[in-house]
Amino acid sequence: MELLPPLINDLGLILITAAISVVLFKILKQPLVLGYIIAGYLAGPYFSFFPTVQDPHSIEVWAEIGVIFLLFSLGLEFSFKKLMKVGGSALITGGVHIVFMLVAGFFTGILLNWTIIDSIFLGAMLSMSSTTIILRAFDEMNLKGKKFVSVVFGALIIEDIVAILLMVLLTTISVSKQFAGEELLFSFLKLSFFLIIWFLVGIFFIPTLLRKTKKHLNDEMLLILSLGLCLLMVILGYKAGFSPALGAFVMGSIIAETIYSEKIEHLIEPVKNLFGAIFFVSVGMMINPSALVNYFIPVVVITLVVIFGKIISTTAGALLAGQPLKQSVQTGMSHAQIGEFSFIIATLGMSLGVISDFIYPVIVAVSAITTFTTPYFIIWTDRVNRFLEHFLPKKVKRMIDRYSANTQKVKTQTAWQIVLRANVTHIILITVVVVAIILISSSFTDEAERLVKNGGFILAFLTLLSLLPFLWALAFRRLAVQAMQELRLNRKFIGPVSIIILFRMILALLVLGFYISSFFSWQTAIIAFLLIVVLLVTMPKKIQLWYQKLENHFLKNLNSRDANEAIKGKSHLTPWDGHMTKIIVPQESGVSGYKLGDLELREKFGINIAIIKRGEISIYIPTKTDILYPSDELYIIGSDNQINAFSNYLKETLIATLDLEEQDIALKNIELKKEELYGKNIRESRIKELTGGMVVGIERDGRRILNPQSDFILRKGDIIWIVGEVKKMKLLTGSSAVKAGEG
Repeated sequence: MELLPPLINDLGLILITAAISVVLFKILKQPLVLGYIIAGYLAGPYFSFFPTVQDPHSIEVWAEIGVIFLLFSLGLEFSFKKLMKVGGSALITGGVHIVFMLVAGFFTGILLNWTIIDSIFLGAMLSMSSTTIILRAFDEMNLKGKKFVSVVFGALIIEDIVAILLMVLLTTISVSKQFAGEELLFSFLKLSFFLIIWFLVGIFFIPTLLRKTKKHLNDEMLLILSLGLCLLMVILGYKAGFSPALGAFVMGSIIAETIYSEKIEHLIEPVKNLFGAIFFVSVGMMINPSALVNYFIPVVVITLVVIFGKIISTTAGALLAGQPLKQSVQTGMSHAQIGEFSFIIATLGMSLGVISDFIYPVIVAVSAITTFTTPYFIIWTDRVNRFLEHFLPKKVKRMIDRYSANTQKVKTQTAWQIVLRANVTHIILITVVVVAIILISSSFTDEAERLVKNGGFILAFLTLLSLLPFLWALAFRRLAVQAMQELRLNRKFIGPVSIIILFRMILALLVLGFYISSFFSWQTAIIAFLLIVVLLVTMPKKIQLWYQKLENHFLKNLNSRDANEAIKGKSHLTPWDGHMTKIIVPQESGVSGYKLGDLELREKFGINIAIIKRGEISIYIPTKTDILYPSDELYIIGSDNQINAFSNYLKETLIATLDLEEQDIALKNIELKKEELYGKNIRESRIKELTGGMVVGIERDGRRILNPQSDFILRKGDIIWIVGEVKKMKLLTGSSAVKAGEG
């Protein structure tokens, strides 16, 4: 009889044990993660009254896959845009908490006579809180609507990002066995470079890939494709010298910006749950009761450091961020635990062979204790707050209230801040792209020369052509146009602005000169250099168009999720949710010169353009053949979300609201009573021709639709919302076919 492979036997054992444990923990209303850890202990080598896993190495491999899928799933929930929205409060709160716990954990290890590397890893493990435990506690206590929760979630996002960075830096320290500042700085710069280039390239290609293959993507294919992309980035991350978890997280955060993110997150959940369970079971398998007995004092000490250190540091961080005392205390009391990332960091240390064996069970024990205590600390928040309110001096309380009120005020950016930020961001992004192109070209030069005579020369020339649009953007791309114009009127800023412009040009020339000199003889290099400079100067519009096509494609992919959500939202919005707003087309906008029909603004964003105002000329209800030009004033009809998505697409803020009463057009609702229009779509009804306007809303059986498509079928009793010229609307409303009202 053929023997059952040990791996199948082990998987059956740990999954059955895990299933029984989590059912019991569910009944006891305790975190399921602890159930998995207990199951691992029961199936592990330190518990002799239960069948034991025969091949621990295979389980460790599966556990590593579990970490990959956990981080991929976390990336899907993350999104780089979400990081931009967490705000300064979350950034300061999370930053203070992380720095304090890193230092506290390190010195706790030193006081316990641990090695320096053990102490460093301990600080990293203690700086992470448990997203899973906090979310579960908030759900059970119905706290998600509270104001402080947004700060907690924001701080958790910051912690997740820092955890990824810490894993990279800890790997560097562990491999180099030294703490040289140059090594850490180089690692940080290397990490930043790869994160930027992976994100830019991923956003440029992956949403397009998903969009082009949309008709072939059923659930099965989408799951396989997403897992394939995840593992591809894992391989790329490993090849670049980073942990597999980083690659998984990056790919998840890229897919989070696509319209498929929620669906992929749903599809990946069973896979994540399976491998995640194996990971937490593998954590429990490493619990050694004798080690816990021997290290009882470290467990108690570290538990106290976690509870009081996290409460104090997070509360202080929230206060420093300008949160009121009560919300700061609530934030601090919520963070008093460690969890998933602490296990992942401990696993990293064990896999690298740089931390002591006893640390793993110690951290698991501390996590278990703080997991049980977290709900109680959240419940005791009001008591702690009342205690502080009673015993804090009035002077201190007034100072906290005054500081909180001042930090909550909206701070506007000056024109100089806008210009500086735009230029610094632009220089960093474009420089990273240029360096990446040069590095890729350099890596293929020898191979190209081997395969084809003069192949290296041809590759270098093609590289120069591909660099052209980015060199143009680095040197000449106009940024923050309105703020720049404002600065030019102020003599004080003429010098700094000129320096920025000159620096960008010099940087572009230096990059160009460096690349050419590396691949050509000095005679050829001079000719090539002059040729590229002549092309940049004599053909700026063509090169600019080339770059704008690349940028527009990137922005379209980057904003695809927001645009899709805006379009989905229009089916249940009312005409009153839609309003008319004026937006000015920026000088450098990529929509300039395009026909409305080609831009497909209604299809992409769900908006309608009611008026285009160009100087003294006003184009009412423009057609698909009308062209947009720089500085056109567009009067947009849509919801807040739709208009915001379109505004982001133009890279321009909302600047004014249109007063309908001062215009020659009006918004009216008309009840459809003409039988010959029943069953026809909006295009066939010729309402646009009759009113000189457009249909912006349909009300049917209590359901309201904003900005319906032209193929929408009309029915008897429909109430049609139309924006059109006042005179023509009066003629129409005088007809017996309709009954109208003001909008």
